[in-house]
Amino acid sequence: MEDMNLRNYAYIGDAVWELFVREKTVRLTNNSTKLHKITTANVKASFQAELLHHLDENLTDEEKEIARRARNLPIPVGRRQIQTEYRLATAFETLIGLWFLNDKTRFDYVCNLLEKYLNF
Repeated sequence: MEDMNLRNYAYIGDAVWELFVREKTVRLTNNSTKLHKITTANVKASFQAELLHHLDENLTDEEKEIARRARNLPIPVGRRQIQTEYRLATAFETLIGLWFLNDKTRFDYVCNLLEKYLNF
C-alpha cells in the first residue's frame, strides 16, 4: 500500500483533513471567526491524536504498522514540548494521506467513522 515517504503522506493528509473539516464547517455558519475557531479545534494536533485513538480498533495490522512508523519519525525541534501529541497527529495525518491517495473507499469509510467525533 505504501509507495512514498511517510512524511509526504502526512503532508498531504494534513491538507486533506483540513479540507474535509472546512467542507463541514462552511455549512454551519457564515461568521468567519466562528469558522476559524471550529476548524482549528478539529485540526489541531491534540484532537488528531484523539481521533487516532478512536480509529485504533478499525485499523488493519498494516495500517497500525504504518501509523507506528509515522509516529516514530524524527520531529522538528519546535514541537518537542508537545512531542507525544505531535507524533500521534503525524501518524493520523499519514494514514489520512495514504488512504486519500491510494484507497478512496477506505478514506470515505474512515471519515464517516470520525465525523461523530468532530467538535461542531
